[in-house]
Amino acid sequence: MAHRPTRLYEAYVFDMDGTIYLGDELLPGAARLIAELRRREIPVRFLSNNPTRDPDMYAAKLTDLGLPTGVDDIANTVVTTVRWLADHRPGAVVFPIAEEPLCRALAAAGIEISEDPSRIDIVISSYDRHFDYRKLQIAFDAIWFHKRAELIETNPDRYCPFPGGRGEPDCAAITAAIEACTGTKKVASLGKPDPVMVEEALRGLDVTPADCLMIGDRLMTDIAMAADAGMASCLVLTGDSTREQSEALPAHRQPTYVVDRVDELLPATVWAERGWTAA
Repeated sequence: MAHRPTRLYEAYVFDMDGTIYLGDELLPGAARLIAELRRREIPVRFLSNNPTRDPDMYAAKLTDLGLPTGVDDIANTVVTTVRWLADHRPGAVVFPIAEEPLCRALAAAGIEISEDPSRIDIVISSYDRHFDYRKLQIAFDAIWFHKRAELIETNPDRYCPFPGGRGEPDCAAITAAIEACTGTKKVASLGKPDPVMVEEALRGLDVTPADCLMIGDRLMTDIAMAADAGMASCLVLTGDSTREQSEALPAHRQPTYVVDRVDELLPATVWAERGWTAA
């Protein structure tokens, strides 16, 4: 595990919240880092496990923060969930326990949505701030009573971190409630750390995961996904995980690099060339 890279990679895949920004503020060094990679015409892609925003919303947020970004540069669990259903369960009737961006994307893809447990093939567990007993009952009836529905989840996060140390229960809490009452287990989890996110991020690029760098702030999602996908990884100490936690992992699960701020993932030679300092 090195402090920082000494080489440039062919593509860079970034987590967003806790890595590029926190809340509505860019983190130190993020703007000049992304600008430098783009100046060198190195592909940059952004990932998120958050299904409460679609790619258009993420592209708009990054653009508003001063990082002009197109929709094609974004991959999140809204995208991976819709694609997984199209690839693996075409024609399935779904019941999304989810917020509007995912529901809108499912409808746009022509995927039928129903609240009738006798017709539901797939229950989708997601981040839903309007989750209630009625939704749990529909999922229970579709899976346990009618014995026809499978359970998938958009992402495995237990909570979503907020600035100031707060957080909200995330998708894993809803998945756990459904699994507890039905005695079933999810058949797919479509966010980090599943390498399906890397496949989606690199779609259309003529690069291999081994030539790319994954950058994120969470060991159990960002860094674990990179290890499973055969990518080098960089842990940024501006979000969830710590250096001590990374050092406690088995060597093959540790990040390749650990940096204090995200622009340190560029080699020192680039800093010298550009006249950068950490100020």
